[in-house]
Amino acid sequence: MFEHLEKGYDVVVVGAGPAGSSAARFCAEKGLSVLVVEKRQEIGSPKRCGEGLSKSGTERMGIEPDKSWVSRTIKGASVYAPNGKKITVDLEGPEGWVIERKLFDKYLAKLASQAGAKIITKTEVFGVEREGNGIVARMRSGGETFEIPCKILVVCDGVESRVARMLGIDTTLSLADIASCAQFEMAGVKIDPDRIELYFGNEIAPGGYVWIFPKGENTANVGIGVRKPYSKKSALVCLKDFIKERGSLRKGSVIEVNSGGAPVGGFLKRMVGDNFMIVGDAAHQVSPIHGGGIAESYVAGRIASEVIARAFEKGDFSKKFLSEYEREWEKQRGKKLKKILKLRKVVEKLSDEELNWLAEYLKGEELVDLAKASGFKKLAFILMKKPRLLGLARKLI
Repeated sequence: MFEHLEKGYDVVVVGAGPAGSSAARFCAEKGLSVLVVEKRQEIGSPKRCGEGLSKSGTERMGIEPDKSWVSRTIKGASVYAPNGKKITVDLEGPEGWVIERKLFDKYLAKLASQAGAKIITKTEVFGVEREGNGIVARMRSGGETFEIPCKILVVCDGVESRVARMLGIDTTLSLADIASCAQFEMAGVKIDPDRIELYFGNEIAPGGYVWIFPKGENTANVGIGVRKPYSKKSALVCLKDFIKERGSLRKGSVIEVNSGGAPVGGFLKRMVGDNFMIVGDAAHQVSPIHGGGIAESYVAGRIASEVIARAFEKGDFSKKFLSEYEREWEKQRGKKLKKILKLRKVVEKLSDEELNWLAEYLKGEELVDLAKASGFKKLAFILMKKPRLLGLARKLI
């Protein structure tokens, strides 16, 4: 497949997840030559995702749900406090979808390919070097190595981003800003097939939460995210303990196991340099409250492409020019995500007793507002009812 590559490209994208496919698609639509390099042999696999996608997320991405990758339409949510108190969220029409991530990522990659981007898999970028007014990416696939020069390198290789480190960017996350996640896709379970379920509590999921995302009448993704130093046990042990205590899940079968780390904060302060940009999970562009990053990554890729197109118009690929991407991302999504991070830092300070108390005051629509970075004053006023929580309340105002 390498004989079909050009000797050089305007843009080389490392990683074919939502961020990479987005940047590639929109750069190609603007007439730029684009190469996408994916180290895995199959785009979208293995998945490291709960596979939830909200209606607001698809709207920001500018895509319509497609039956090829939608597993289940979601009409609401049930949110559980540590004592089992349930807060119900019901909205008119579909609120979101549980998707088949392996098919969804391929769908996004196909959109990029149809726009004109060239995609190659099972190919790793093992080195980068500046050359003239561009970057040379060194790649290998099997026993073959080769070099591809480009004007701009777009780094979308995930939370562990090796390529960003090659470029001198420190992507290290603090323990508080990364969640350790484990998930079972389960069959033969008793669930509400139209609603997601979320469970909170310092005993159940220290520093995180448990999710049940239905994929059919009797199948679901059952997963957990926990964080140190809150959790003394691994995510996998916490997940097994949760399932063991629930007869509706205990008799089910595990048909797939997934695990990995998810950034939940620690946004990169520097996402650009001369001739490169960092996008998506590699830049920690994820919601700090629930860890969802599909829509965030896709929107960031589109923002990056707009700045890249202007860079080619001006012939300026400097850090100074490309920093417009940082400013535009901050304006469109960064400010909101940083407000959500503030919310996460408040919630993680609450004891189980205080979470139970809070559940008596909050309504479903108020939880939706909080997840969208609004309604903070209402939560602050509730927290002010307890003297111990006055300091936390002030952080929300």
